[in-house]
Amino acid sequence: MAPLHHSPRRSHRTLSQGEYLNSRGNNQGNTNNNNSLMGSQNVHPQFRSKTVCVLSCRSCQTTVCQRGMKAILLADTRVELYSTDSVPSGVQRVGPEYTTNNCHCKIRDVACLGCGNVLGYNVTTACFSCLADCNNGHYWMFYSSAVAASERIHPKDSRPLLWAFLPTAEEESKLLDPDESPCR
Repeated sequence: MAPLHHSPRRSHRTLSQGEYLNSRGNNQGNTNNNNSLMGSQNVHPQFRSKTVCVLSCRSCQTTVCQRGMKAILLADTRVELYSTDSVPSGVQRVGPEYTTNNCHCKIRDVACLGCGNVLGYNVTTACFSCLADCNNGHYWMFYSSAVAASERIHPKDSRPLLWAFLPTAEEESKLLDPDESPCR
């Protein structure tokens, strides 16, 4: 029941490449991180060792996301995607909501603010069966054919930043824009 490549109806259930390989009996090494790190308490242990990616539109090179994660489409494990846990700044929802062939989730396409090309989709309402499946909790998906990914570098030690060390989206937005504090 895999969707066709040109079909606008796509399934969104994703898992990380490490999770997929581990489910297939391949071991990528120890991915557990027992440190209590800022932001890591909300990240499942299987995703903590994944590299954070910066995603850019392949057509116009506009940066569309600073918090990308490489993932695999559960409905068709040959399809690689990128996902993120927060609203990306470089895209906008376009077109009407629709459902996939494989579930009852509602999704909308997302397009680059720089050139207008469709780069992926946003799960606007997840269905019960998808919420019950193992997933990374990300609701913004990017097609690997539409975006270019680069490793985000840790600001203190020049190594690739891992999800275990990434602050939550809320913490990160406060760090990046400390003047935006709530009015009292």
